[in-house]
Amino acid sequence: MLRLLARGCSSKEIAVRLVVSPKSARNHIEHIYAKIGTSSRASACLFALQNGLL
Repeated sequence: MLRLLARGCSSKEIAVRLVVSPKSARNHIEHIYAKIGTSSRASACLFALQNGLL
């Protein structure tokens, strides 16, 4: 999910690709933010780049 987020997919696009509801996708994104210690998509993207996830 972090890869999709870092590639610029919206919460709705992520939900469609992963076959979950948009609300579930948003919840997962918030949990990812908490786990990596960030609060924005830009910071999450930077984290993904720095950790070789893209």
